[in-house]
Amino acid sequence: MGRIIRGLAAGGNLRVIAADTTDVVEEARLRHGLSPTATAALGRALTGALLLAQLLLKTPKERLALRFEGDGPLGGMIVEAAPDGTVRGYVKNPQADLPIRSDGKLDVGGLVGRGVLQVDRTLPSGEVYSSRVELRSGEVAEDLAYYLFQSEQTPAALLLGVRLEAGGRVDRAGGVAVQVLPGAKEEEIARLERNLVGVSVSALLKEKGLEGAVEALLEGLGFEPTDLRALGYGEGGIPARFRCRCTREKALEALVFFTPDEREEMIVEDGGAEVVCHWCGARYHFQPEEIRSLVAEVRCPDCGTLWLYPKEDGTVARIEGETCRCGRKVELPPPPGPGQDGGH
Repeated sequence: MGRIIRGLAAGGNLRVIAADTTDVVEEARLRHGLSPTATAALGRALTGALLLAQLLLKTPKERLALRFEGDGPLGGMIVEAAPDGTVRGYVKNPQADLPIRSDGKLDVGGLVGRGVLQVDRTLPSGEVYSSRVELRSGEVAEDLAYYLFQSEQTPAALLLGVRLEAGGRVDRAGGVAVQVLPGAKEEEIARLERNLVGVSVSALLKEKGLEGAVEALLEGLGFEPTDLRALGYGEGGIPARFRCRCTREKALEALVFFTPDEREEMIVEDGGAEVVCHWCGARYHFQPEEIRSLVAEVRCPDCGTLWLYPKEDGTVARIEGETCRCGRKVELPPPPGPGQDGGH
């Protein structure tokens, strides 16, 4: 299982968040069947989301989503993380890949491309705050640091890395975020910059482990780890794990987006239906009796908000607007055609 640790350096002038996400990224690779470069891209995004969730979110019930809308062959990438160390994510074209760069590194920037990065923060109330910035390079760490500076007025150094074995398996993955607080001195910032030049965080993790890597990156700045046991975590820090919020019930509800005739066609032609979660790749198989039990009700697959539902007076209520309170685009099934009553 991955881990997240937190702490301070430079006498409290630098805030530090670090994560070992090797197991998290390897699970994502296996779940989605990712190519090597897609593994590196999604791995960096998953790690970055976990670090930003620690930096930006105020309460345990908040969530952070990163949407990379680039013009590269990856086709886009979405990840979602929470302060408890859970994260999930996917790419639109998991087998997209590019040749190794001339310096021997994976071409993540070329795979993601240029475009827009959207960051959504969902509050416990369901209210969503969104910010959009330019994707400057597609390299993920640089783009997230640019977002922090532009939208959050938070100057920070961000290192993200994914190291693969020859067969594609994730050898090491992780990242470090160092936020420069208002009291930081010029010589402390200069020392931090010198420490970070040319550093591979994945190589440091392999050589020194999580705590050792952080101490090396903050050499001369006096890293002081935060005791997270007061927050209910063990001595190792916050567990980091790939966890999706999909359920069999939510997957069945997704079939409401199909018309009654289309659902009956699934039963006749295939003997049932299969729903695949795009977040985690989980597959749910449904028998004819389960499909026929559906009622005319549509909920948001992410937060459960009712989008369409029958009222007691026989009318149908629909959500207002094109966006759910969690930020997801509202997608309603077409109205019943002639001869269809929309119910069961």
